[in-house]
Amino acid sequence: MSRQTDSNKKQASSRAPAVRNRSSPSRPAPGRSWELPKVWTWLGLLIPTVLILGVVILGGGEVGDSANVGSRAPEFALPTTLGTEVSLDDAVAEGDALLYFSMGVGCDGCFAQIPEIEVPLRDMGINLVSVMVQPSSHVAETAERFGIHSPILIDEDRSVSTAYEMLGIYGHSDRPSHSFALVGPDRTIKWVKHYSTMFVPLDALVVDLGAV
Repeated sequence: MSRQTDSNKKQASSRAPAVRNRSSPSRPAPGRSWELPKVWTWLGLLIPTVLILGVVILGGGEVGDSANVGSRAPEFALPTTLGTEVSLDDAVAEGDALLYFSMGVGCDGCFAQIPEIEVPLRDMGINLVSVMVQPSSHVAETAERFGIHSPILIDEDRSVSTAYEMLGIYGHSDRPSHSFALVGPDRTIKWVKHYSTMFVPLDALVVDLGAV
């Protein structure tokens, strides 16, 4: 009887380590897989922050002047919301013309921008020429809601917006963002500014134009 008991104890003790091994969690080698997830977590948080700071610090929240400043302005002749046609020659016939390229329909600030600056700019001897890329009827409907009765040029095929390098600003590949190009009577592009906001107060725009 005692032999059988001793035999049972030996069998039980030989199985005990196997039970402990099954219940013990396997730990990764120190300094490797436990630290790796932490690294990726920090990188995931850090990279977007760096990109945002880069835009703000390098551009002050705005994209700088385009490379075409100082070059001859591309010619154009576009239909308008009033059923007329306006060309570059028409735009600069009486002095400087400020071409205003915006997102258009769907952007209320873009339409509110026109009455904000149109008359004051005219008093300064600058002709505001607004350009949008949506169908004329859609643009005219929204313009009416904002009390805009001046013509808005329609660049539906984006050819003029492309020629003036107004596409692809702030991620908008199919339409302009909120950009201005000042063209002189000699057809030279004197100044270009891409704003990160969809509405620029008159005072701020005048200050920027004063640097020209």
